[in-house]
Amino acid sequence: MASRLKELYQTKIIKNLQQRFGLKNVHQVPRLLKVVINVGVGEAIQDPKILEVISDDIGTITGQKPIITRARRAISAFKLRQGLPIGVKVTLRGNHMYEFLDRLFNFAAPRIRDFHGFPADSFDGRGGYTMGLSEQIIFPELEVSKVKKVFGMDITILTNAKHDDEAKALLEELGMPFEKGK
Repeated sequence: MASRLKELYQTKIIKNLQQRFGLKNVHQVPRLLKVVINVGVGEAIQDPKILEVISDDIGTITGQKPIITRARRAISAFKLRQGLPIGVKVTLRGNHMYEFLDRLFNFAAPRIRDFHGFPADSFDGRGGYTMGLSEQIIFPELEVSKVKKVFGMDITILTNAKHDDEAKALLEELGMPFEKGK
């Protein structure tokens, strides 16, 4: 069963973007490729068990088991050795990706304190968008009373759009709230 957001994309958004950008072929319309959720945990150097807590929360939020990311090189100033676990990461594709974005835009974003929209200048020039969240407790899947550690995360949304304006139009059509006036 396709998610609600994916059905909206296939029925309305493709037509809207095709008209907006004057594209002749449906396959030229920008589409989502993947969503990557990344949590870097510097405290994991002293307390490696904290990664299990974070991994459980990210798994609950995304519905997919995260992988442990490891240090690529040693940095003596931070007492970091090559190969030490320092974070968790999840890559979402297909229906999981659309379900996650639907929950993020419609349920989690309104729960952010003093939220006026996501910044519109966080595009990378090639159709990718990256944003940071300061707390995972904005997601309704987590019970605030059972959260052991509050942490932030980076969310990267990758599209096949050639330019930032195409990617922004796609995300706006999907329901992503951007800051007004930008």
